[in-house]
Amino acid sequence: MDARIDFYSNAVGAKFAKYINSAGKVISDSTLPARVQELVKLRASQINGCGFCTDMHSKDALHAGEEQTRLNLVAVWREATVFTEQERAALDLVEQGTRIADAAGGVPDAVWAKAAEQFDEEQLVALVSLVALINTYNRLNVLVQQPAGGYQPGQW
Repeated sequence: MDARIDFYSNAVGAKFAKYINSAGKVISDSTLPARVQELVKLRASQINGCGFCTDMHSKDALHAGEEQTRLNLVAVWREATVFTEQERAALDLVEQGTRIADAAGGVPDAVWAKAAEQFDEEQLVALVSLVALINTYNRLNVLVQQPAGGYQPGQW
């Protein structure tokens, strides 16, 4: 399978990617735990059906020391016992924020309150920013049908 267009070698695409990658650096340099960041990116990518990002973030998480069992259970985190309360709050927020069109009222107050209990203000801003950013990446890669499977950790 080939992508519909080579987005990243196009001048406009490369420039756009440069700017959104800069936004990603702000988040990765924040105090939001790296482990939480990878779980959030993986869960949003699963929900959005982004094979490329699911491949990337599962491999990056493994490379960073995440356990395979936990990665296997991200899609069913509500039934799994391997996630902390902080991780569960982040996974709930990313699900609600990713499925925002499915909920007429947006993110429920209870979900927000739980996340606000688990993260300080800087971390919460980074988490909200990450939800927005990974959804952007997912949509971009799904639109162009970016193939999955060939990503190597550190490639980008």
